[in-house]
Amino acid sequence: METGKLPPDVLKELLSNLGVADPRVLVGPEVGEDCAVVDMGDRVLIAKSDPITFAVEKMGWYVVQVNANDVACTGGVPRWFMPTLLLPTSSTTDDVRSIFADIADACRQIGVAIIGGHTEVTEGVPRPIIAGTMLGELEDPSRLVSTAGARDGDSIVVTTGVAIEGSAILAREHVVELRARGLDDHALDTAAHYLQVPGISVLPAARALFDTGAVHSMHDVTEGGLITALREIAAASNLGLVAEAESVPLLPECAAICEALELDPLGLLGSGALIATMSAGDVPAALRALDRVGVSGWEIGQMIEASDGLWLIDRGGERTLPEFRRDELARYLEESSHSLR
Repeated sequence: METGKLPPDVLKELLSNLGVADPRVLVGPEVGEDCAVVDMGDRVLIAKSDPITFAVEKMGWYVVQVNANDVACTGGVPRWFMPTLLLPTSSTTDDVRSIFADIADACRQIGVAIIGGHTEVTEGVPRPIIAGTMLGELEDPSRLVSTAGARDGDSIVVTTGVAIEGSAILAREHVVELRARGLDDHALDTAAHYLQVPGISVLPAARALFDTGAVHSMHDVTEGGLITALREIAAASNLGLVAEAESVPLLPECAAICEALELDPLGLLGSGALIATMSAGDVPAALRALDRVGVSGWEIGQMIEASDGLWLIDRGGERTLPEFRRDELARYLEESSHSLR
């Protein structure tokens, strides 16, 4: 199998028969849904598990952010975190200290308590692998936001910019290749600091949009980029969509890195961008709410009936929404390794 997410049809088959059902589970394992939601009586518990598979540098920071992002997209507040860290035998004590320091720093900044986890040195892993479980809560279950909540006719809003996470990884870990392709040190340094500015956290944006009371669906952009996230919203909501490529926000350093390495930014790892859907009349107020927390937003398309399909409008006209079976970063890494053999 190719690196990346399982094909949606395979994943749907696997999730169709998982054993014991619990009536307290409000949102369980479904294609496109990133969090489980469990009814705890006066509130709901939100649970999310996600690994870091591309980044090595600052991976402890990454794992907290990507898990917290998904909890925030439900309208919930991240509260508790449990990391699982698998280390190769070549690791040093300083390596472990650095990862733990990054985890602790990221959790402190968003007010999350580390409540457990697991760490081991093991054979068979070429580099550190870390997965996290983030638990959060939402006090009013009636306000739960899900990926599947998008409605026919909703406008699609995207925040900040696409390909931020992928560009940051490339700028940090593939400097030599990018310099050889003509990128200067200023562009590389700017992109390398995308973790902090504009940042890969969507917590402020998700909270601002949630507080408007207008959003029907929220979904952060991760592996497979904006296009994969849009496809997941459409699949979960049983809808189609049309998106305008020229309206999609793309930071200049992201554009330069993607052009240099011949990557499509719409399919590149994209934590830092948040997709929200809402009625068209609520978009101006939503954009103002984002602006108040220092986040930019753009209206890029519309949800439509499932029978009308999935479409992308770009300079070449209207075409079927592309599909990225694997992230553009994974494709680049694999092709680069082949070229060196």
